[in-house]
Amino acid sequence: MCRMNSAEISLSADEARRLALRAQGLLGAPDRRAGVRGMLRQLGAVQLDTISVLARSHELVPYARLGAVGRQAVESAYWSDGHSFEYWSHAACILPVEEWPHFAFRRRERRARGHRWHVLEDKDRACALVRDRLKADGPLTTTELGGGKNGGEWFDWSETKIAVEWLLDTGEVVCTERRGWKRVYDLAERAIPDDLLHDDIDDHECVRRLVAQAGAAMGVATRADLADYHRLKGEQVEAVLPGTGLVPVSVEGWGKPAWADPAALASAPRGRHRTTLLSPFDSLVWDRPRTQRMFDFTHRLEAYVPKPKRIHGYFAMPLLAGGKLLGRVDPGRENSALVARQVSLAGRKAVAPMAKALWEAASWVGCDEVRVGRCDDAELREALVKALTEGPSGPAG
Repeated sequence: MCRMNSAEISLSADEARRLALRAQGLLGAPDRRAGVRGMLRQLGAVQLDTISVLARSHELVPYARLGAVGRQAVESAYWSDGHSFEYWSHAACILPVEEWPHFAFRRRERRARGHRWHVLEDKDRACALVRDRLKADGPLTTTELGGGKNGGEWFDWSETKIAVEWLLDTGEVVCTERRGWKRVYDLAERAIPDDLLHDDIDDHECVRRLVAQAGAAMGVATRADLADYHRLKGEQVEAVLPGTGLVPVSVEGWGKPAWADPAALASAPRGRHRTTLLSPFDSLVWDRPRTQRMFDFTHRLEAYVPKPKRIHGYFAMPLLAGGKLLGRVDPGRENSALVARQVSLAGRKAVAPMAKALWEAASWVGCDEVRVGRCDDAELREALVKALTEGPSGPAG
């Protein structure tokens, strides 16, 4: 699969891309027995976000890899039986509970800083009240603790909200699930298994484990890629790289040194490529420079861009097919129809995969019709409409 160049392993751009796709669970047969929990352990982090179009992002991630997993089954797999927790990784992420010790360095960092965004006049009193309530009545949401806002803007947090988020940052409290999109808080000593509830791993070892995990989850990565996965600093990655077991490689066209997971290099990636729509927050594409380098695809979330300035739409989802990103669609729902409000396609080769991906997504969310709005190419729009008329069993291309 790879070539030896002096003492260094050399990968073609295509080989690197296939390694990354397999590492991300998007090449080869999905492991349905391991399911959502196995996927979470493989990725190491699944990003959360408030936006819900077809579904929320953390639901779209397993859908992309495993197919039409029921949405309630996804939630149950993430949150039941103490399998995971929410914390700050790439962003706010669902993390396997086994990673709790690895974030001790971040909890210590927050504790040393003394506050995050808000400063309380009597932090000790507010935190003690939260601890007492959780001990007596937890797990609880912010509303159940007494309310999250003072009545002003969204960032006008109540003392209770500031205190519970501080305790979350520093590890006394853990988010055990999301209920109605609200965080559910519990005492870490009750929610985290005893064998994991410790902060005795030093900062170097925490970062080393996270970089090794990121390398395995990406297959092959630059130093910047490794740092971005769990939002580490470049110098932190540099300090631990020799101890991660990751192997130095060169990748055609990358221009920067890279490292690969030795397990990924042990065998050539084989199997069927998944044809699917990806969440903009999917870990395959959440790092924009890496996405550009690996797929020659410019990816940008435009949900927070003023509507007149949007190019691809509010929640444009990249189309993955044949191991490449071949277009994108901004989806929406109108009654029982999935509406492709805005579509862009990388030529005729993308038409059949887009039709297949749209029908699969429609079926997953309970829609029985797919309609096409705007497309950046009139001829391709006509071809897509025609392909969609063949229904869910039409050709995949």
